[in-house]
Amino acid sequence: MMAAVSPNDRSANANDARRPITVLIADDHPVVLQGLAVLFEVQDDIRLVGQASDGAEAVRLTRELDPDVLLLDLKLPGLDGMGVLSQLRSQDTRTRVLVLTSAAGPSGPALALQSGAAGFLYKDVDPDALVRAIRAVYDGNTVLAPGAAGLVAARPGGDVRGIAALTAREREVLALLADGRSNREIARSLRVTEKTVKTHVSSVLAKLGVADRTQAALLAVRQSDVEL
Repeated sequence: MMAAVSPNDRSANANDARRPITVLIADDHPVVLQGLAVLFEVQDDIRLVGQASDGAEAVRLTRELDPDVLLLDLKLPGLDGMGVLSQLRSQDTRTRVLVLTSAAGPSGPALALQSGAAGFLYKDVDPDALVRAIRAVYDGNTVLAPGAAGLVAARPGGDVRGIAALTAREREVLALLADGRSNREIARSLRVTEKTVKTHVSSVLAKLGVADRTQAALLAVRQSDVEL
């Protein structure tokens, strides 16, 4: 099972509805790679486009293949998963990253989200739940395993330090959220797509350590002395 942390509007355009979600897997265990490949073969709306066995290859293939979702193990040879997240974030890729790992320290889930991941699951996740998580991440949501959700919630957040971690664009999104704007209205105001807005909203929620856009808006109002 998984917990949806930031469900947003599900308004994919017609082209998104017709084509499958493209997925790249980054994992150094052949058994895991083979198992996931078999799982995705039977999904009508998911297509596996590549496999990476180390971090550097994951970054390279993400850049070359431009997948919708990168399924990322944190424990990779050479450049680890956190390093992959850091590099992808600096490249401003559109690919959504779903961490799928066997174990992580108490700070792992929160650090992964703060580094740009859109979700965090453990490898004991039910296959059907994993497929649902990929779809949810593709739709612009943030998903967490129940155990990971508890760790993120327990991590200090939801204050001015979280706001300070936002990028300039994320601050613009937060200000519009506080003004009660919908994703569509924010997209029009910023002249970007609704899918891009969903991505920014998910990142804002993760960095602020809040569960939904209402809590983010309330936090912005409480911290009105902070220049957004």
